[in-house]
Amino acid sequence: MSNRTALSALYLLIAAVVVGACSRAGQAPAANEPPAEETTAINAPSEDFEALPERVGPRRVTTGSVPHIQIDAEPIAEVDAELRRRAFQLPGVEDRPSNRSLPGARGLVLSDDVDLARPDVIAGSREFGHIHPDGSLHVWLPVERATEVDQTKWGELHPWVDRDGFWEGVAIIYTPETLDEVDITIGIIVDAYNFITGASLTPDDIG
Repeated sequence: MSNRTALSALYLLIAAVVVGACSRAGQAPAANEPPAEETTAINAPSEDFEALPERVGPRRVTTGSVPHIQIDAEPIAEVDAELRRRAFQLPGVEDRPSNRSLPGARGLVLSDDVDLARPDVIAGSREFGHIHPDGSLHVWLPVERATEVDQTKWGELHPWVDRDGFWEGVAIIYTPETLDEVDITIGIIVDAYNFITGASLTPDDIG
């Protein structure tokens, strides 16, 4: 065999190997090959939360700017008292003047002996929420839960959530108008408490 013939045969062999490799690259993995690792999208809904029902009625009106407050809310005394009673029964939560809101708002402030799982979220404060005089409130939530609050009309995202350095899961919760709405609102407050402290309470744990 001449050198030229031998060289041609070598080229043909190399080409066959390359074509075979490319063909296998487009095939599905064999049954005994491990599947590709799955990834979870950031802010995917958490299985730790029960889905919120959609709030009945139209969305409430807020300023849509800072100060972010509900407009023309008229709290019902019995409902408002029950909201505050239950909110401030959370372990280690103190009723203090808010340092994040307008005068008259009451801060949901974690006492110094409560460990924080997410101190970065509340940025040097121990206030993870506050109740406005009209019974509406702001809370610092996981982003996916705050988004769900907005989508189900229990509240809306804070107008600053797109700003650098401002937590994306801050939401206003509309003034509850019935005791049933207090139940939902307390559940959302408990979600915020658990998120910041790493606890795993349920609304039933606080009566």
